[in-house]
This record gives sequence, structure tokens and C-alpha cells, in this order.
Amino acid sequence: MKAIVIHGHGGPEVLRYEEIDTPKVGPGEVLVRVRAAGLNHFDHDIREGLSGMEHQMPHILGLEAAGEIEEAGEGVRSFQKGDRVAPTFMLSDGTCSYCTAGFDNLCANGGVLGVTSWGAYAEYVKVPENNLVPLPDNLSYDQAAAAQVTTATAWEMAIVQAKLEPGESVLVNGAAGGIGTSAVQIAKLAGCRVIGSAGSEEKLALARDLGADETINYSEQSLTARVLDLTGGRGVDVVIESVGGDILLQSLEALAVGGRLVTCGAHAGEQVHLDVITFFRKQIAMFGTHGAPKSVIATVFRLIGEGKLQASVQQTFPLAEAAEAHKLMDQRQIRGKVVLIP
Repeated sequence: MKAIVIHGHGGPEVLRYEEIDTPKVGPGEVLVRVRAAGLNHFDHDIREGLSGMEHQMPHILGLEAAGEIEEAGEGVRSFQKGDRVAPTFMLSDGTCSYCTAGFDNLCANGGVLGVTSWGAYAEYVKVPENNLVPLPDNLSYDQAAAAQVTTATAWEMAIVQAKLEPGESVLVNGAAGGIGTSAVQIAKLAGCRVIGSAGSEEKLALARDLGADETINYSEQSLTARVLDLTGGRGVDVVIESVGGDILLQSLEALAVGGRLVTCGAHAGEQVHLDVITFFRKQIAMFGTHGAPKSVIATVFRLIGEGKLQASVQQTFPLAEAAEAHKLMDQRQIRGKVVLIP
């Protein structure tokens, strides 16, 4: 099969389009013919050797895929050749206490597609049967490949953890990124007032196009001060946070009494100095999100297929041009998602 293979860490130039043996399925495994693969910033971290997670070389990147089953191994019962599916990027064994409780994204014995195993930057990818989600007939491959890491995670943050209620005010940071564009849509679908923040006017325009009621350029003004101004000094009920660093700290200050903050990323700063007094005086709740379980992924796939949500795909590239797609990602020029097409 054709695949994008890395033999060492480095810049986009280490992504090589090569012929490599197609994986052979074992008992309980399926081979998925990849029709679309989504790019994620974590792919950059793996490529550069920054993730802190071990993997052997040569390696194939790619957390997100969508396609159809090419071959089912012995003992596979739930799927058959030709079924349209998406592998879950959070790999789980289906048997640990977290999996049996429905939190397969927190599997005690899990891995990550494209990190602990070969990923989606290829014509085929092999995964255990347990790590597949069916695709609705009305959901395209590119939308499915763009939705799992971002839209499903945003749903887990906003609906499952923050438990958004109609009429609440929500601040979405990084509102033009993959998580942000999804969170803006989800908060509006939940009947909330949405304030989107980002670092440029171009990004804020995208947030407004997706439904943000107000926007804040946090590179030009204080996020906290502007949020308080827009809410009459009260603050927002919920913050959907994926930026980190000082933006996270300003977001805590921008929360109303009894507010909730949910975070899933921290590229602007992984370590911050928190004032615990703010937490207990304002009775703040703060949640961390590590992907989404299969049940949430299936819900998001259904809603996108029904046209109630959209996975914002900025551009598609042929698989052979993965290096060019990574250059775009490294330049932080992506608005939404980029998808590779084998």
C-alpha cells in the first residue's frame, strides 16, 4: 500500500510517500480502506518527537480516518466487508472498568491510533473490531475524518461535562480552530449566547460565520475585561478552553460565580499559576477532557449527517502531499480542519 512514512523526527520533510506492506489482520481485527484522514496538531507533535509518547520507527502518523472495511479477521462479529466505519483514535480494549462503564476514551490499557500503532496516513489501517464506529449513510468520509478529534471532543466538553443549558453564556477560546469551530456550533445548538475569542480578525470572522454572537481579539485587548464588559460585569457561565497559558488564567477570571471551565489543550502554556482562592470564592468547577467515548462520537456523526452540525474542512490534499499540508499546519494557517485523501 501507499503510505506517508517517517523514519525519524523532524519537520515536514521527514514525511515520505512510500510503498509499504499492507498490514495483515489477526483475530478480532479489521482492515479499513482509508477514504479520508484528518490532520491534527498532535500529528505535528509526534512528527517532531514532542509528544512524550513512545513509538517505533518506521512509523505512520494519523489519528483520524474514515473508510470502509476491506477485510475482517477471524472472530469479528459486528462488522463485515464493505461497512462504512471510522476507527476511534483513542484505542481501547473494551474490557477494563472504564470501558465497561462507557468511558472507553479513558481505557486503562488503551493506546492512540497513529501514536502507539500505525495510523491513518495510508491507504489502509488495521484496528481491533472494538475500536470502530459505524458511519451513517448521509455522512461523507471527509466530514467523518474531520469530526472525531474536534467535534466529538467539543461535544464531550460542552454537553457531557459542562452540561450547557439554554440561555447560558459561553466563552469559546480559539474559536477558529478545530475544537473552537465545533464548540461554537454546539453551544448555539444548545441555545446559548456565544462569545468567541481568537488572535486575529480573520479568525474571528469565521467564528461569527459559525454563529458566535460576539467576538474578542485577545491579542489586542484583555480577554477578562472584554468578557466582563459584554456580560455586564457578571462573567460567563461556561468557558470552553483549548489554548492554555495566560488565556486560561484570564478565562478563570472571566467566569461568573458558579461557573464551569472545561479544557482539552494548552499549546500556549501547559503550566500556569492558579489562584485557588478564586476557585472557592467563586465556587468554580474545572474539568479536563481526554477525547470522547464511542457513544459521543456516534452522536456527533449522526448530527453532522442530519445537517445540525458541520465539521469545518478548510482544505483537502492528496495523501502524497501530506508534507505540504503539514507546512500549512506548522504555519498555523488552518481554520478548522485539513483532510488527506488517499
